[in-house]
Amino acid sequence: MMVNVIKKRKIVVFTGAGISAESGLSTFRDSDGLWENYSVHEIATKDAFEHNPELVLSFYNQRKIAAAKALPNKAHIALAELETVYDVIIITQNVDDLHEKAGSSKVIHLHGQLNRAQSSIDSTIIYGWDKRFILVNIAS
Repeated sequence: MMVNVIKKRKIVVFTGAGISAESGLSTFRDSDGLWENYSVHEIATKDAFEHNPELVLSFYNQRKIAAAKALPNKAHIALAELETVYDVIIITQNVDDLHEKAGSSKVIHLHGQLNRAQSSIDSTIIYGWDKRFILVNIAS
């Protein structure tokens, strides 16, 4: 018996900070964005973490808390609904999980994810994070 398989057409969507700004998350590059108050070199590099881990952890903990509270907006939901008709892959610069919260199943995060913590000793060790946990510097 031959089964007629209908393949969904593929769509690749690229998203950035604008989509999550509608959900209340601060962007990095807007005129009132996060880079207005911080230098990328003081919070977003390995050297920054080694020099001032408390500042780096505080910055990212604030981002984690905001992202955990944020809800997907109409754009996130519309992209998730496309999966009923198309094979959708979302490639995002965003570190939040609003696409996943909306129901998108194939999301590639170019800049990592706030809800994951990766070991600096063994990069294969990745821990899930949720709003109950705040990262602390245990190396001190």
